This record gives sequence, structure tokens and C-alpha cells, in this order.
Amino acid sequence: MRKGLVSAAFLVFSFVYLVTGVVPVSAETLMWRFESKHSKIVDVELYSDSRRGHVWPGNNKIYVLDDYSVKTISISCRSGEKICYGAWVRNRSNLYWGVGYKNRNRCSSCCYTCNGGQTKVIVLNP
Repeated sequence: MRKGLVSAAFLVFSFVYLVTGVVPVSAETLMWRFESKHSKIVDVELYSDSRRGHVWPGNNKIYVLDDYSVKTISISCRSGEKICYGAWVRNRSNLYWGVGYKNRNRCSSCCYTCNGGQTKVIVLNP
């Protein structure tokens, strides 16, 4: 029975590859953890560094950090995908962390790999 399942999976994979020329990508979950120490509301978006223009939560929405507690944001992403965070004080896009508002800046330590895990607690200090 197991041999039949492996053969069926291989056939599906082969069909997808032949029809689309693309290897199927597996989905993972990445849990982001943020803690804002800022007295003002902080907005957050997550940006794919691998898929141009892909953002979480998307659809002109944002994640909101409006108190001093640790907030967990769970996203579905492609295995191995590099994802960076951008956070900014609401209505003050020049006060930011990570890649900032609309992914406008570069950063040295604000990206994580989608691997089914979670980030450390990212503390946003004023």
C-alpha cells in the first residue's frame, strides 16, 4: 500500500512539473513575536524578500501593537522564504524599525527564514 502512495505522489508531482514547469512549493508557518515599548501605537507589516510585492497581512491592512504586551503573528509562507519585518509609529513613518513603512529601508537583522518555527521576541524600543 505504501508503495502505491509514493507512486501516486510522484505522478502528481511529475504532472504539475510537466504542465506548469514549476516545482510545487510546500507551505510552512512562521510565528513572529513583537513587543512594543513605545508609548504610541506601532504598526507592523511583514514583507517577502523572495516574492516581490508579497506582504502580510496584505489587502491594505496592518498588524497593530497598541500596548506593551508580546503579540504573536502567525503567517503561512513558503518553506525557505526570507521574510523581513517593517514597523513604524503610526502617522510617523520616519520613526521605524526593520525595513520600516512600505519596505522602504534595508536592515541587517530584521529578516527570518520561513521554516515552521518562531522568531525571538522582537522588542521595539523608542
